[in-house]
Amino acid sequence: MPTVVLEILKTVERLEVMIANLQKVETDETELLNVHEAAAFLKISVPAIYTKVSRREIPVSKPGRRLYFSKSKLIEWISASKLKTQNEMLKESQIKMKAYRKHFGS
Repeated sequence: MPTVVLEILKTVERLEVMIANLQKVETDETELLNVHEAAAFLKISVPAIYTKVSRREIPVSKPGRRLYFSKSKLIEWISASKLKTQNEMLKESQIKMKAYRKHFGS
């Protein structure tokens, strides 16, 4: 076979692997977890999960008596809880000060 055809075949194989991996990621993120699976995923205890649920600190669905956690919602919840770096806080305060000075004219 000509080398061009071999290169095309290799590229197609790589693309097939990439597509298969993307489909797996989408399936994982839409997966629903029970209390024990959510605790294992978050690496916290089951009682801690129940505490967070009762305090409404964690995204949860409760159709009937069972609790279900969306893996993608848990990932979003973790990301939203990220602590800001010093640079992020400095930039935020500079923006707020600029708005304050513009509003009050100092």
